[in-house]
Amino acid sequence: MSLLETIRKQKLLSFTLLLFTLSIGILIGTLMHSGVNAAKGQAASDATPLKIPDPVEMSTAFSQLAKRLAPSVVNITTEYIPKQEPAARSPRRQPAQPDEGDQEGFDLFRRFFQGPFGDLPQMPAPRREGTGSGVIVDAKGYILTNNHVVYQADMIKVRLSGDETKYDAKLVGTDRETDLAVIKINAPRSLAAAKIGNSDAVQVGDWAVAIGSPFGLEATVTAGIISAKEREVGEFQHFLQTDAAINPGNSGGPLLNISGEVIGINTAIATYTNGYQGVGFALPINTAVLVYNQIIKTGRMTRGSIGVSLETRTTPDLFRAYGASEGAFVNKVEPDTPADRAGLKEADVIVSMNGKPVKSNNDLITMAAGSPVGSSATLGVIREGKKMDVRVTIGDRTEVWRNDPRVVGERAEEPARSGGTQARFGISVQNLGQAERQALGSAEKGGVKVTRVEPGSFADDIGLEPNDVITSINRQPVNSFDDLRRIQDTLKPGDAVAFRVLRARSSQSRGGNRSSQYGNVYLAGTLPNKE
Repeated sequence: MSLLETIRKQKLLSFTLLLFTLSIGILIGTLMHSGVNAAKGQAASDATPLKIPDPVEMSTAFSQLAKRLAPSVVNITTEYIPKQEPAARSPRRQPAQPDEGDQEGFDLFRRFFQGPFGDLPQMPAPRREGTGSGVIVDAKGYILTNNHVVYQADMIKVRLSGDETKYDAKLVGTDRETDLAVIKINAPRSLAAAKIGNSDAVQVGDWAVAIGSPFGLEATVTAGIISAKEREVGEFQHFLQTDAAINPGNSGGPLLNISGEVIGINTAIATYTNGYQGVGFALPINTAVLVYNQIIKTGRMTRGSIGVSLETRTTPDLFRAYGASEGAFVNKVEPDTPADRAGLKEADVIVSMNGKPVKSNNDLITMAAGSPVGSSATLGVIREGKKMDVRVTIGDRTEVWRNDPRVVGERAEEPARSGGTQARFGISVQNLGQAERQALGSAEKGGVKVTRVEPGSFADDIGLEPNDVITSINRQPVNSFDDLRRIQDTLKPGDAVAFRVLRARSSQSRGGNRSSQYGNVYLAGTLPNKE
Protein backbone atom coordinates (compact mmCIF):
# COMPACT_ATOMS: atom_id res chain seq x y z
CA MET A 1 0.00 0.00 0.00
CA SER A 2 1.41 3.28 -1.02
CA LEU A 3 1.87 6.19 1.37
CA LEU A 4 -0.81 8.22 -0.46
CA GLU A 5 -3.46 5.50 0.00
CA THR A 6 -2.61 5.17 3.70
CA ILE A 7 -3.17 8.91 4.25
CA ARG A 8 -6.54 8.75 2.44
CA LYS A 9 -7.74 5.84 4.63
CA GLN A 10 -6.76 7.72 7.84
CA LYS A 11 -8.69 10.85 6.76
CA LEU A 12 -11.79 8.78 5.95
CA LEU A 13 -11.59 7.04 9.32
CA SER A 14 -11.25 10.40 11.16
CA PHE A 15 -14.25 11.87 9.34
CA THR A 16 -16.32 8.77 10.12
CA LEU A 17 -15.44 8.97 13.84
CA LEU A 18 -16.31 12.69 13.92
CA LEU A 19 -19.69 12.10 12.26
CA PHE A 20 -20.45 9.25 14.70
CA THR A 21 -19.57 11.46 17.70
CA LEU A 22 -21.87 14.30 16.55
CA SER A 23 -24.75 11.88 16.01
CA ILE A 24 -24.38 10.47 19.54
CA GLY A 25 -24.37 14.07 20.96
CA ILE A 26 -27.56 15.04 19.13
CA LEU A 27 -29.32 11.87 20.33
CA ILE A 28 -28.34 12.48 23.98
CA GLY A 29 -29.50 16.16 23.79
CA THR A 30 -32.89 15.16 22.39
CA LEU A 31 -33.44 12.60 25.13
CA MET A 32 -32.53 15.11 27.84
CA HIS A 33 -34.97 17.76 26.43
CA SER A 34 -37.78 15.25 26.31
CA GLY A 35 -37.03 14.36 29.88
CA VAL A 36 -37.29 18.01 31.00
CA ASN A 37 -40.64 18.44 29.23
CA ALA A 38 -41.89 15.30 30.82
CA ALA A 39 -40.78 16.60 34.21
CA LYS A 40 -42.68 19.86 33.65
CA GLY A 41 -45.85 18.00 32.73
CA GLN A 42 -45.54 15.82 35.76
CA ALA A 43 -45.11 18.98 38.05
CA ALA A 44 -48.71 20.25 37.22
CA SER A 45 -50.33 16.84 37.30
CA ASP A 46 -51.82 17.43 40.76
CA ALA A 47 -53.37 20.87 39.87
CA THR A 48 -57.16 21.25 39.53
CA PRO A 49 -58.48 23.27 36.51
CA LEU A 50 -60.35 26.47 37.35
CA LYS A 51 -64.07 26.73 36.62
CA ILE A 52 -66.30 29.80 36.07
CA PRO A 53 -69.48 29.44 38.14
CA ASP A 54 -72.95 29.99 36.77
CA PRO A 55 -74.02 33.68 37.02
CA VAL A 56 -75.86 34.45 40.23
CA GLU A 57 -77.47 37.89 40.66
CA MET A 58 -76.20 39.68 43.77
CA SER A 59 -79.34 41.57 44.74
CA THR A 60 -78.62 44.87 46.49
CA ALA A 61 -80.65 48.03 47.00
CA PHE A 62 -78.33 50.03 44.75
CA SER A 63 -78.39 47.61 41.80
CA GLN A 64 -82.17 47.26 41.95
CA LEU A 65 -82.53 51.05 42.16
CA ALA A 66 -80.26 51.54 39.14
CA LYS A 67 -82.22 49.02 37.04
CA ARG A 68 -85.54 50.59 37.96
CA LEU A 69 -84.54 54.21 37.41
CA ALA A 70 -82.27 53.95 34.36
CA PRO A 71 -85.21 54.09 31.87
CA SER A 72 -86.35 57.38 33.45
CA VAL A 73 -83.01 59.16 32.97
CA VAL A 74 -82.22 60.63 29.56
CA ASN A 75 -79.19 62.00 27.79
CA ILE A 76 -79.63 65.49 26.34
CA THR A 77 -77.49 66.93 23.56
CA THR A 78 -77.77 70.50 22.36
CA GLU A 79 -76.50 72.32 19.32
CA TYR A 80 -75.53 75.99 19.20
CA ILE A 81 -75.01 78.22 16.22
CA PRO A 82 -72.33 80.79 17.14
CA LYS A 83 -73.98 84.18 17.41
CA GLN A 84 -72.60 87.45 16.15
CA GLU A 85 -71.72 90.03 18.77
CA PRO A 86 -72.35 89.99 21.63
CA ALA A 87 -70.78 86.54 21.98
CA ALA A 88 -72.84 83.81 23.58
CA ARG A 89 -72.34 83.65 27.31
CA SER A 90 -73.60 81.41 30.04
CA PRO A 91 -76.15 82.75 32.55
CA ARG A 92 -73.76 83.72 35.32
CA ARG A 93 -74.55 85.66 38.44
CA GLN A 94 -73.58 89.32 38.26
CA PRO A 95 -71.90 91.36 41.04
CA ALA A 96 -74.82 93.72 41.53
CA GLN A 97 -76.74 95.05 44.54
CA PRO A 98 -78.86 92.17 45.85
CA ASP A 99 -82.62 92.50 45.72
CA GLU A 100 -84.80 91.39 48.61
CA GLY A 101 -82.08 89.38 50.28
CA ASP A 102 -79.83 88.08 47.53
CA GLN A 103 -76.95 86.11 49.07
CA GLU A 104 -73.43 86.10 47.67
CA GLY A 105 -72.36 82.91 45.92
CA PHE A 106 -68.89 81.46 46.39
CA ASP A 107 -66.14 81.34 43.84
CA LEU A 108 -65.91 77.54 43.87
CA PHE A 109 -69.50 77.26 42.64
CA ARG A 110 -69.67 75.77 39.17
CA ARG A 111 -72.44 74.51 36.92
CA PHE A 112 -71.43 71.15 35.53
CA PHE A 113 -72.91 71.14 32.04
CA GLN A 114 -70.54 69.56 29.51
CA GLY A 115 -71.01 72.25 26.88
CA PRO A 116 -69.63 75.16 24.90
CA PHE A 117 -70.06 77.94 27.45
CA GLY A 118 -67.34 79.43 29.60
CA ASP A 119 -64.19 81.21 28.49
CA LEU A 120 -64.64 80.99 24.74
CA PRO A 121 -62.30 82.42 22.12
CA GLN A 122 -63.96 85.42 20.48
CA MET A 123 -63.74 84.20 16.91
CA PRO A 124 -66.02 82.57 14.36
CA ALA A 125 -66.61 78.91 15.16
CA PRO A 126 -68.56 76.00 13.71
CA ARG A 127 -71.69 74.72 15.37
CA ARG A 128 -70.96 73.44 18.85
CA GLU A 129 -72.57 70.69 20.88
CA GLY A 130 -73.17 70.25 24.58
CA THR A 131 -74.46 67.37 26.63
CA GLY A 132 -76.39 67.04 29.85
CA SER A 133 -78.97 64.88 31.57
CA GLY A 134 -82.66 64.96 32.40
CA VAL A 135 -85.32 62.94 34.18
CA ILE A 136 -88.70 61.91 32.75
CA VAL A 137 -91.45 63.06 35.11
CA ASP A 138 -94.48 62.36 32.89
CA ALA A 139 -95.09 59.31 30.72
CA LYS A 140 -96.25 61.64 27.93
CA GLY A 141 -92.66 62.80 27.42
CA TYR A 142 -92.20 65.73 29.79
CA ILE A 143 -88.64 65.99 31.08
CA LEU A 144 -87.17 68.07 33.90
CA THR A 145 -83.60 69.34 33.46
CA ASN A 146 -81.44 72.40 34.12
CA ASN A 147 -81.92 75.72 32.36
CA HIS A 148 -78.19 75.97 31.70
CA VAL A 149 -78.32 72.65 29.81
CA VAL A 150 -80.65 74.10 27.17
CA TYR A 151 -79.74 77.79 27.50
CA GLN A 152 -79.73 79.47 24.06
CA ALA A 153 -79.74 76.07 22.32
CA ASP A 154 -80.75 76.11 18.66
CA MET A 155 -81.54 72.40 18.73
CA ILE A 156 -82.30 69.98 21.59
CA LYS A 157 -82.04 66.20 21.16
CA VAL A 158 -82.97 63.53 23.71
CA ARG A 159 -81.83 59.92 23.81
CA LEU A 160 -83.62 57.38 25.98
CA SER A 161 -81.89 54.59 27.88
CA GLY A 162 -81.22 51.65 25.57
CA ASP A 163 -82.50 53.54 22.52
CA GLU A 164 -80.14 54.98 19.91
CA THR A 165 -82.89 57.21 18.49
CA LYS A 166 -82.39 60.94 19.02
CA TYR A 167 -85.75 62.57 19.61
CA ASP A 168 -86.31 66.26 18.88
CA ALA A 169 -87.28 68.09 22.07
CA LYS A 170 -89.45 71.17 22.43
CA LEU A 171 -88.66 73.71 25.12
CA VAL A 172 -91.80 74.13 27.23
CA GLY A 173 -90.43 76.77 29.61
CA THR A 174 -87.56 77.78 31.86
CA ASP A 175 -86.89 79.42 35.19
CA ARG A 176 -83.41 80.88 35.33
CA GLU A 177 -83.57 81.74 39.04
CA THR A 178 -83.81 78.08 40.02
CA ASP A 179 -81.91 76.98 36.89
CA LEU A 180 -84.71 74.64 35.84
CA ALA A 181 -86.21 73.88 32.44
CA VAL A 182 -89.00 71.67 31.13
CA ILE A 183 -88.68 70.03 27.71
CA LYS A 184 -90.93 67.56 25.90
CA ILE A 185 -90.41 64.80 23.37
CA ASN A 186 -92.97 62.87 21.33
CA ALA A 187 -92.03 59.20 21.72
CA PRO A 188 -93.90 56.34 20.03
CA ARG A 189 -94.61 54.73 23.39
CA SER A 190 -95.47 55.59 26.95
CA LEU A 191 -92.31 56.46 28.86
CA ALA A 192 -91.12 55.41 32.31
CA ALA A 193 -91.67 58.38 34.61
CA ALA A 194 -89.59 58.59 37.77
CA LYS A 195 -91.32 58.61 41.14
CA ILE A 196 -91.21 61.98 42.89
CA GLY A 197 -90.15 62.05 46.55
CA ASN A 198 -90.39 64.69 49.27
CA SER A 199 -87.14 66.56 49.82
CA ASP A 200 -88.36 67.95 53.14
CA ALA A 201 -87.95 64.44 54.55
CA VAL A 202 -84.26 64.25 53.60
CA GLN A 203 -81.81 64.13 56.51
CA VAL A 204 -78.06 64.70 56.60
CA GLY A 205 -76.43 61.29 56.37
CA ASP A 206 -79.13 59.69 54.19
CA TRP A 207 -77.98 57.66 51.20
CA ALA A 208 -78.06 59.53 47.89
CA VAL A 209 -77.72 58.14 44.37
CA ALA A 210 -77.02 60.19 41.23
CA ILE A 211 -77.73 58.97 37.70
CA GLY A 212 -76.68 60.88 34.59
CA SER A 213 -74.29 61.22 31.69
CA PRO A 214 -70.98 62.57 33.05
CA PHE A 215 -68.63 63.34 30.14
CA GLY A 216 -71.31 61.87 27.86
CA LEU A 217 -71.10 58.42 29.51
CA GLU A 218 -74.78 57.55 29.68
CA ALA A 219 -76.54 55.82 32.58
CA THR A 220 -73.67 56.34 35.02
CA VAL A 221 -74.66 55.56 38.62
CA THR A 222 -72.80 56.96 41.65
CA ALA A 223 -73.68 56.80 45.33
CA GLY A 224 -72.92 58.82 48.44
CA ILE A 225 -74.74 60.55 51.25
CA ILE A 226 -76.51 63.84 51.86
CA SER A 227 -73.71 65.97 53.27
CA ALA A 228 -75.74 69.07 54.16
CA LYS A 229 -79.02 70.88 53.53
CA GLU A 230 -80.05 74.46 52.81
CA ARG A 231 -76.83 75.49 51.06
CA GLU A 232 -77.86 78.95 49.80
CA VAL A 233 -76.58 80.30 46.48
CA GLY A 234 -79.32 82.80 45.72
CA GLU A 235 -82.85 83.72 46.69
CA PHE A 236 -84.49 80.57 45.36
CA GLN A 237 -81.61 78.10 45.35
CA HIS A 238 -81.31 76.32 48.69
CA PHE A 239 -79.44 73.19 47.72
CA LEU A 240 -79.02 69.69 49.04
CA GLN A 241 -75.28 68.96 49.25
CA THR A 242 -74.03 65.47 48.41
CA ASP A 243 -70.72 63.65 48.03
CA ALA A 244 -72.13 61.31 45.34
CA ALA A 245 -69.75 61.73 42.40
CA ILE A 246 -71.16 64.17 39.83
CA ASN A 247 -69.23 65.65 36.93
CA PRO A 248 -69.70 67.63 33.71
CA GLY A 249 -72.67 66.12 31.90
CA ASN A 250 -74.56 65.21 35.11
CA SER A 251 -76.48 68.49 34.98
CA GLY A 252 -80.24 67.99 35.05
CA GLY A 253 -80.08 64.38 36.17
CA PRO A 254 -81.89 63.12 39.28
CA LEU A 255 -80.60 62.73 42.81
CA LEU A 256 -82.43 59.79 44.39
CA ASN A 257 -83.04 58.45 47.86
CA ILE A 258 -82.50 54.78 48.70
CA SER A 259 -86.13 54.08 47.76
CA GLY A 260 -85.55 55.31 44.22
CA GLU A 261 -87.55 58.52 44.62
CA VAL A 262 -86.30 61.75 43.07
CA ILE A 263 -85.30 64.12 45.86
CA GLY A 264 -83.32 66.65 43.79
CA ILE A 265 -82.13 67.82 40.38
CA ASN A 266 -78.33 67.83 40.15
CA THR A 267 -77.29 71.37 39.33
CA ALA A 268 -73.76 72.38 40.40
CA ILE A 269 -70.48 71.42 42.02
CA ALA A 270 -67.91 73.19 44.15
CA THR A 271 -64.50 72.60 42.60
CA TYR A 272 -61.09 74.05 41.87
CA THR A 273 -60.70 71.89 38.76
CA ASN A 274 -64.22 71.83 37.21
CA GLY A 275 -64.29 68.12 38.12
CA TYR A 276 -65.53 66.00 41.00
CA GLN A 277 -64.17 66.89 44.43
CA GLY A 278 -66.89 65.45 46.61
CA VAL A 279 -69.09 68.56 46.91
CA GLY A 280 -72.15 68.54 44.68
CA PHE A 281 -75.45 70.39 44.82
CA ALA A 282 -78.97 69.39 43.86
CA LEU A 283 -82.04 71.60 43.87
CA PRO A 284 -84.63 70.03 46.21
CA ILE A 285 -87.43 68.33 44.29
CA ASN A 286 -90.10 70.19 46.30
CA THR A 287 -88.83 73.46 44.78
CA ALA A 288 -88.54 71.86 41.34
CA VAL A 289 -92.14 70.60 41.47
CA LEU A 290 -93.48 74.09 42.22
CA VAL A 291 -91.61 75.47 39.22
CA TYR A 292 -92.57 72.55 36.96
CA ASN A 293 -96.27 72.82 37.78
CA GLN A 294 -96.36 76.50 36.92
CA ILE A 295 -94.32 76.10 33.73
CA ILE A 296 -96.61 73.40 32.29
CA LYS A 297 -99.60 75.60 33.14
CA THR A 298 -98.43 79.00 31.90
CA GLY A 299 -95.08 78.43 30.17
CA ARG A 300 -93.15 80.47 32.74
CA MET A 301 -92.53 80.85 36.44
CA THR A 302 -94.24 83.90 37.94
CA ARG A 303 -93.10 85.28 41.28
CA GLY A 304 -94.22 88.27 43.27
CA SER A 305 -91.95 91.14 44.30
CA ILE A 306 -92.27 94.55 45.93
CA GLY A 307 -89.07 96.15 44.59
CA VAL A 308 -86.66 96.65 47.48
CA SER A 309 -82.98 95.79 47.82
CA LEU A 310 -82.10 94.42 51.26
CA GLU A 311 -79.01 94.76 53.38
CA THR A 312 -77.20 91.42 53.76
CA ARG A 313 -74.59 92.51 56.33
CA THR A 314 -76.98 93.10 59.21
CA THR A 315 -75.96 92.82 62.85
CA PRO A 316 -77.91 92.94 66.13
CA ASP A 317 -76.43 96.39 66.74
CA LEU A 318 -77.75 97.66 63.39
CA PHE A 319 -81.27 96.46 64.15
CA ARG A 320 -81.14 97.86 67.68
CA ALA A 321 -80.01 101.25 66.40
CA TYR A 322 -83.12 101.38 64.19
CA GLY A 323 -85.52 100.19 66.89
CA ALA A 324 -85.88 96.55 65.85
CA SER A 325 -84.48 93.20 66.90
CA GLU A 326 -84.76 91.39 63.56
CA GLY A 327 -86.40 91.62 60.15
CA ALA A 328 -85.53 92.65 56.57
CA PHE A 329 -83.54 95.89 56.47
CA VAL A 330 -84.32 97.98 53.37
CA ASN A 331 -81.08 99.08 51.70
CA LYS A 332 -82.75 100.75 48.70
CA VAL A 333 -86.23 101.30 47.29
CA GLU A 334 -86.20 100.88 43.51
CA PRO A 335 -87.98 103.73 41.69
CA ASP A 336 -91.37 103.15 40.10
CA THR A 337 -91.96 99.85 41.91
CA PRO A 338 -94.74 98.69 44.25
CA ALA A 339 -92.57 99.56 47.26
CA ASP A 340 -91.90 103.05 45.91
CA ARG A 341 -95.57 103.67 45.19
CA ALA A 342 -96.53 102.40 48.66
CA GLY A 343 -94.15 104.84 50.35
CA LEU A 344 -91.49 102.47 51.70
CA LYS A 345 -88.18 104.18 52.45
CA GLU A 346 -84.52 103.35 52.81
CA ALA A 347 -83.63 102.09 56.32
CA ASP A 348 -87.17 100.80 56.94
CA VAL A 349 -87.15 97.47 58.75
CA ILE A 350 -89.89 95.11 57.52
CA VAL A 351 -90.89 92.88 60.44
CA SER A 352 -94.11 91.25 59.18
CA MET A 353 -96.19 90.56 56.09
CA ASN A 354 -99.91 89.93 56.36
CA GLY A 355 -99.48 89.29 60.07
CA LYS A 356 -96.73 86.68 59.65
CA PRO A 357 -93.35 87.57 61.21
CA VAL A 358 -90.45 88.45 58.93
CA LYS A 359 -87.28 87.43 60.77
CA SER A 360 -84.84 87.53 57.87
CA ASN A 361 -84.39 88.59 54.26
CA ASN A 362 -85.32 85.11 53.06
CA ASP A 363 -88.62 85.27 54.94
CA LEU A 364 -89.61 88.40 53.01
CA ILE A 365 -88.40 87.02 49.69
CA THR A 366 -90.33 83.78 50.14
CA MET A 367 -93.53 85.52 51.21
CA ALA A 368 -93.43 88.10 48.43
CA ALA A 369 -92.51 85.54 45.76
CA GLY A 370 -95.38 83.29 46.80
CA SER A 371 -97.98 86.06 46.76
CA PRO A 372 -100.25 86.36 43.69
CA VAL A 373 -99.28 89.19 41.36
CA GLY A 374 -101.74 92.04 41.78
CA SER A 375 -102.78 91.08 45.29
CA SER A 376 -102.46 93.46 48.25
CA ALA A 377 -100.28 92.86 51.28
CA THR A 378 -99.85 94.65 54.60
CA LEU A 379 -96.28 95.12 55.71
CA GLY A 380 -95.38 95.73 59.32
CA VAL A 381 -92.60 98.34 59.20
CA ILE A 382 -90.42 99.95 61.84
CA ARG A 383 -89.33 103.41 60.74
CA GLU A 384 -87.15 105.52 63.02
CA GLY A 385 -88.14 103.33 65.95
CA LYS A 386 -91.89 103.57 65.35
CA LYS A 387 -94.14 100.70 64.22
CA MET A 388 -96.45 101.34 61.26
CA ASP A 389 -98.37 99.44 58.60
CA VAL A 390 -97.77 99.93 54.87
CA ARG A 391 -100.16 98.63 52.22
CA VAL A 392 -98.43 97.39 49.06
CA THR A 393 -99.59 95.78 45.80
CA ILE A 394 -97.51 92.77 44.76
CA GLY A 395 -95.81 93.16 41.37
CA ASP A 396 -94.48 90.64 38.83
CA ARG A 397 -90.83 90.01 39.70
CA THR A 398 -89.70 89.99 36.07
CA GLU A 399 -91.37 93.36 35.52
CA VAL A 400 -90.19 94.90 38.79
CA TRP A 401 -86.58 93.84 38.04
CA ARG A 402 -86.76 93.98 34.23
CA ASN A 403 -83.35 95.68 33.98
CA ASP A 404 -81.60 93.27 36.34
CA PRO A 405 -79.76 90.46 34.47
CA ARG A 406 -79.83 88.28 37.58
CA VAL A 407 -83.61 88.08 37.24
CA VAL A 408 -84.33 88.36 33.51
CA GLY A 409 -81.00 87.17 32.10
CA GLU A 410 -78.18 88.75 30.17
CA ARG A 411 -79.85 88.61 26.75
CA ALA A 412 -82.86 90.44 28.08
CA GLU A 413 -80.57 93.14 29.43
CA GLU A 414 -78.79 93.89 26.15
CA PRO A 415 -81.75 95.38 24.23
CA ALA A 416 -82.68 97.53 27.23
CA ARG A 417 -79.19 99.00 27.28
CA SER A 418 -79.20 99.77 23.57
CA GLY A 419 -82.83 100.86 23.33
CA GLY A 420 -83.58 97.84 21.16
CA THR A 421 -85.49 94.62 21.39
CA GLN A 422 -84.91 90.97 20.60
CA ALA A 423 -87.38 89.89 17.92
CA ARG A 424 -88.56 86.39 17.19
CA PHE A 425 -87.28 86.75 13.62
CA GLY A 426 -83.69 86.33 14.85
CA ILE A 427 -82.74 90.01 14.90
CA SER A 428 -81.98 92.73 17.40
CA VAL A 429 -83.16 96.24 16.57
CA GLN A 430 -83.03 99.74 18.00
CA ASN A 431 -84.97 102.92 17.43
CA LEU A 432 -83.46 105.46 15.07
CA GLY A 433 -81.86 108.63 16.35
CA GLN A 434 -82.66 112.03 14.91
CA ALA A 435 -79.51 112.11 12.78
CA GLU A 436 -80.25 108.67 11.37
CA ARG A 437 -83.79 109.69 10.48
CA GLN A 438 -82.49 112.72 8.63
CA ALA A 439 -80.03 110.58 6.72
CA LEU A 440 -82.92 108.47 5.41
CA GLY A 441 -84.53 111.45 3.71
CA SER A 442 -87.57 113.57 4.43
CA ALA A 443 -89.96 110.95 3.02
CA GLU A 444 -89.25 108.53 5.87
CA LYS A 445 -90.68 109.35 9.28
CA GLY A 446 -89.87 106.12 11.14
CA GLY A 447 -88.28 102.70 11.05
CA VAL A 448 -86.06 100.59 13.28
CA LYS A 449 -82.43 99.75 12.63
CA VAL A 450 -81.26 96.13 12.60
CA THR A 451 -78.24 95.82 14.91
CA ARG A 452 -77.73 92.06 14.74
CA VAL A 453 -78.86 89.09 12.63
CA GLU A 454 -78.44 85.64 14.14
CA PRO A 455 -76.84 83.09 11.79
CA GLY A 456 -79.28 80.43 10.64
CA SER A 457 -82.32 82.44 11.78
CA PHE A 458 -85.43 83.30 9.75
CA ALA A 459 -84.06 86.82 9.20
CA ASP A 460 -80.75 85.42 7.99
CA ASP A 461 -82.52 83.04 5.62
CA ILE A 462 -84.54 85.79 3.90
CA GLY A 463 -81.55 88.14 3.63
CA LEU A 464 -81.93 90.79 6.35
CA GLU A 465 -78.61 92.44 7.16
CA PRO A 466 -77.20 94.55 10.00
CA ASN A 467 -77.86 98.29 9.45
CA ASP A 468 -81.00 97.59 7.40
CA VAL A 469 -83.86 99.88 8.44
CA ILE A 470 -87.22 98.08 8.69
CA THR A 471 -90.01 100.47 7.70
CA SER A 472 -92.94 98.04 7.39
CA ILE A 473 -93.96 94.44 8.02
CA ASN A 474 -96.84 93.00 6.00
CA ARG A 475 -97.66 96.52 4.84
CA GLN A 476 -98.02 97.77 8.42
CA PRO A 477 -95.72 100.74 9.23
CA VAL A 478 -92.93 100.22 11.74
CA ASN A 479 -91.93 103.47 13.45
CA SER A 480 -90.47 101.99 16.65
CA PHE A 481 -89.58 98.66 18.17
CA ASP A 482 -92.94 98.79 19.99
CA ASP A 483 -94.59 98.63 16.54
CA LEU A 484 -92.37 95.71 15.58
CA ARG A 485 -93.22 93.85 18.80
CA ARG A 486 -96.95 94.48 18.33
CA ILE A 487 -96.88 93.17 14.75
CA GLN A 488 -94.78 90.12 15.52
CA ASP A 489 -97.14 89.13 18.35
CA THR A 490 -99.94 88.76 15.78
CA LEU A 491 -97.92 86.31 13.67
CA LYS A 492 -97.84 82.54 14.02
CA PRO A 493 -95.72 79.76 12.47
CA GLY A 494 -96.58 79.26 8.81
CA ASP A 495 -97.55 82.89 8.20
CA ALA A 496 -96.02 84.76 5.27
CA VAL A 497 -93.96 87.73 6.46
CA ALA A 498 -92.89 90.53 4.11
CA PHE A 499 -90.40 93.23 5.13
CA ARG A 500 -89.85 96.57 3.45
CA VAL A 501 -86.39 97.78 4.39
CA LEU A 502 -84.12 100.64 3.50
CA ARG A 503 -80.58 99.52 2.71
CA ALA A 504 -77.58 101.80 2.31
CA ARG A 505 -75.94 101.95 -1.09
CA SER A 506 -72.55 103.63 -1.22
CA SER A 507 -71.70 105.90 -4.16
CA GLN A 508 -68.67 107.92 -5.29
CA SER A 509 -69.21 111.71 -5.36
CA ARG A 510 -67.45 114.10 -7.72
CA GLY A 511 -65.16 115.29 -4.96
CA GLY A 512 -63.92 111.77 -4.39
CA ASN A 513 -65.83 111.24 -1.13
CA ARG A 514 -68.10 108.28 -0.62
CA SER A 515 -71.69 108.88 0.49
CA SER A 516 -74.53 106.54 1.44
CA GLN A 517 -77.87 106.54 -0.27
CA TYR A 518 -80.78 104.39 0.86
CA GLY A 519 -82.93 102.31 -1.42
CA ASN A 520 -85.94 100.06 -0.86
CA VAL A 521 -85.49 96.30 -0.58
CA TYR A 522 -88.40 93.87 -0.19
CA LEU A 523 -87.76 90.57 1.62
CA ALA A 524 -90.25 87.83 2.47
CA GLY A 525 -90.49 84.29 3.81
CA THR A 526 -92.67 81.85 5.75
CA LEU A 527 -92.30 82.07 9.53
CA PRO A 528 -90.98 78.67 10.67
CA ASN A 529 -92.13 76.61 13.60
CA LYS A 530 -89.24 76.90 16.06
CA GLU A 531 -90.35 73.92 18.13
